[in-house]
Amino acid sequence: MRNLLVLPALVLSLSAGAQATFTLTSADVGGQATLRQVFNGFGCTGENISPQLSWSAAPEGTKSYAITVYDPDAPTGSGWWHWLAFDIPATTKGIPAGAGTPGRAGMPEGAIQSRTDYGAPGYGGPCPPPGHGPHQYIVTVYALKTDKLGLDANATPAVVGYTLNSQMLAKASIVFYYAR
Repeated sequence: MRNLLVLPALVLSLSAGAQATFTLTSADVGGQATLRQVFNGFGCTGENISPQLSWSAAPEGTKSYAITVYDPDAPTGSGWWHWLAFDIPATTKGIPAGAGTPGRAGMPEGAIQSRTDYGAPGYGGPCPPPGHGPHQYIVTVYALKTDKLGLDANATPAVVGYTLNSQMLAKASIVFYYAR
């Protein structure tokens, strides 16, 4: 029988001999977005800096990682993809703030950032419609069973998502919120 220790925004599973679970953390997000993460355009005036991310305890057999940021609350009928990065080497355990922001350094060599719903590759921060209430932004890191997805920077979010799900060993997520 497993015992659960529940803390605010954190659930720890405790059992004898338990393996650590794939975990995503961030010094930048998890709670409310700041103007540092918010998009600069579409009427928003943020800095459009992708968040710092760290992950640990990937499952055995992980050959690469992918990162996505998705807003299921966007009034599009299909949500809004803010970031898709993949072919991140298995030796990578995190990325610095700004790594996904177009024109900035920090993504590991060989990583690919594909087209978002803004129409361009790289991180595009939150920018919900004014008065639409808080939107949730789900940051997910995928541990994958392949080193390359076979996609390029022109891949659509739907194709990236389909391919990620077919190659996934595990995933870990953080949610943050923003409204204007």
